[in-house]
Formats: sequence, C-alpha cells, structure tokens
Amino acid sequence: MTVFQRVLSILFVWMSTTALHAQQLQAIDRIYDPKVQTVLLFPQVSANPNDPSLALNPPVISLDEQIALQLEFDDLTADYRSFRARLVHCNADWQKSVLNDIEFTYEYNDNPITDYQVSLNTKIPYYHYRFTLPRVKLPGNYLLVIYDERNRNNTILTRRFCTYQNRVAIAASVRFSTDPSRQFSDQQIDLAINYKGYQVISPQDDFKVVIRQNYRDDRVIRGLRPTNVQAFDQVIEYRLIDLSNTMPGGNEFRFFDTRTVLSRANYIERIDRNADHNVAYVQVDQPRSRGPYIQSDDFNGFFVIDHRETGNGQTGADYIETVFTLRIPEAPGVNVYVNGAFNFWELNDRNRMSFDSVLGAYRASILLKQGVYNYDYIVQTTTGQPKVDENYIEGSFSSTENDYEVFVYHRPPASRADQLVSYQKVGVNKRK
Repeated sequence: MTVFQRVLSILFVWMSTTALHAQQLQAIDRIYDPKVQTVLLFPQVSANPNDPSLALNPPVISLDEQIALQLEFDDLTADYRSFRARLVHCNADWQKSVLNDIEFTYEYNDNPITDYQVSLNTKIPYYHYRFTLPRVKLPGNYLLVIYDERNRNNTILTRRFCTYQNRVAIAASVRFSTDPSRQFSDQQIDLAINYKGYQVISPQDDFKVVIRQNYRDDRVIRGLRPTNVQAFDQVIEYRLIDLSNTMPGGNEFRFFDTRTVLSRANYIERIDRNADHNVAYVQVDQPRSRGPYIQSDDFNGFFVIDHRETGNGQTGADYIETVFTLRIPEAPGVNVYVNGAFNFWELNDRNRMSFDSVLGAYRASILLKQGVYNYDYIVQTTTGQPKVDENYIEGSFSSTENDYEVFVYHRPPASRADQLVSYQKVGVNKRK
C-alpha cells in the first residue's frame, strides 16, 4: 500500500468516526432504518452456514477459539444499498471506552458489506446481506455499527456482542429463591469466582459481575458485592441474603410456526394469501398469570428463520403480516405489547397492541419473516415513571426453564478499559 493510499484510508476512517461520534449512538441493539428487518448476529459454530439453528446462540465468543460472528439482515427497499461496518469498544457498563481503534482491531476499523443476495419468489422483495465480523484483540464489550456508505450520518443498525478469555473460573448454580414468599416465583443465582494465578489488587472491588437471563439485556443483575473473600484460597463468593441475586423465573415463551403458508402450522389460526402479501393470524391467546405452571419447550425468547418448501430461509422465506390477539379486558393506564427477540425486547410502536372493542381483545400486526418465533406479552404503565410488568399477563414460576449467563469484568493494572475475563452459561430446570 502506497503512502497516498494509507493517508486516504486514515482520512476515511477519521471521517467515519467523526460522523458516528456526532450521532452519540447508544450502545444498544436497535434498528434505526425501518426498511431493515430480521437482524441476526450469531457465532458461526457449524460447517453449514445456512443452518437456521445457529441463530439460537448469543453473540458471545471466545478469543481462544477460531469462531467468527456472522451478521445477517434484510433490506426491504428491494434496491441495492452500500453499507459499511465499524466496531466500537465499550466498558463493562456499555459506555464507549477511551481506546483507539488500533488498540482493539487488527486492521482498519471500517469494512464494506459486499456479500448480498436477492430474495427468490417472495411477494415482498428484499436484499439479504451477510457480513463476517473481523477478529478483535481484546476481550470485552463491543458495539457493531452498520451505516449507509453514501450518507455516513445515516446509521442503519447497532448490535452488541462480547468476546472473552477465561482467566478466572466461575462456579455458578441456580435454584429457587431462599425467600419463602418468593420461592415459587423467583430464581436465585449463587456463584463463586476463583482467581488463583490471576493478578488482582483488590478482588472485592475490582471484579464487576453481570448476570443476564435468557440473553436479554433488559433482564440483567449488576452491582453485586461479594459476601465472602477467601484471600488464602483466592476465592470470592456471592451468596447474598438480600435477594439482589434473585430474578423472577417468568414463564415458558409462547410460540408459533410460519415456515409454510400452504397449510396451518403450530398455533396459526388461519392464513390469508393475498396477491401482494400473506397474512397469518396467530391463535387467540389468554393470560397465564393465574393457574398452575405448564411445562413446554421453547427457545427462551429467540426465533429461527426457515422456509419449509426450499429449506433456504435466508432468501426463500417471505415476509408475512403476523396478527397477534390477546383476549383480556381493556386495561386502563397501561400499554400492552407483544414482545420477543424479534424486536430486541424493545417496547415501541412496532409491537404495541391496540384494544379492539368489537373483538374484546388487544391486537397487533407485525411484519415478520417466515420462521418459528417465541414471544410473550408485557404491560407498561402510561402515567408517572413507566414501569414494565411481564408477570401481569404471563405469570412467574421458579419451575421455568431458563438460561443464565455470568460475565466477570476486570480492568488489569495499567489497562485503560474493562476486559471480560470470564464467561459462563448455566441453565436451570433443563429437561433435555
């Protein structure tokens, strides 16, 4: 590469960084362009890149393994657009760190997205884009930023992901809450950190522990303080009695199957095959907060994209207007939402339901790509400080099958940013 080319590349990256910083992007999972849909970010752990089950894995990878993260999304403008990708390094609290790009990347931190395909035989046409994320140097939190190459101020989407190196050991377990009043509704996460052989100055203060339920950033425990530090054995224990390590167990997720429109699959009431698009009506739902816990299998809120006729969900699956119906009386003072990973667990106009007085039920219509989806219903108060209640309609049970992740962050001496020094997944009430 010539000196002139290097200068141009550095200038190009500087311009991109300036534009992105000017927007003051939040480090959250969000789609800013309404024409972009079905954003997936997952580890490429299978030899088959078209395996739909890959999307059930969270975007968390080890730097010690040769596994890359794969980004996929659709552009429903049905016109080719040039997109570019950048990475932003964040601390444990998901605030942008002070690191320069060269400190956490191996190459220029600006990449064009050139892998795309056009949808095949779909009523709603789209372009399907794929991008393999470049490897990074440091373990920690990152934000992937996708923006329009022709307008650098136009951010398309942002996605969180994490990389880790297990430098300390985590021993975690999940059980029902030790509080007798919550033992049938909540789950408690106890853990210990063994930091033998790892340099740390003040273990009770330097480690930052984050616990996440079902890969959801809206179900997170932070700020835990250790209950016991065994300095000789180099072990820190978190076995709290103040219930700060306790979370509602929730309920198993509802699901439906739209992999085909030629017949009604699981929990689909009917399908209208219109000339310009298909409409699928999910079976009418009832509240589950009252009554016993019912065991069922789910994806813990995730979804997979698939097309039964072709087996190619990436470009063969169509977009379907999916209608949800929840039969409950009108609830004053709250908004009702149908929610899931398909909406990044955000509560917005896209998934807000409206009460239909004729039906005597809440309804929402959402454009979703064909596949198998998990979802549930959430209410949010409309007066004062908004409060979200997922148990109001779904209920909460300590017998629910859930996945938990434990993240341990530490800022090594002389380091300028937090690093993810240990990561572990632990399940509860697993049945297979």
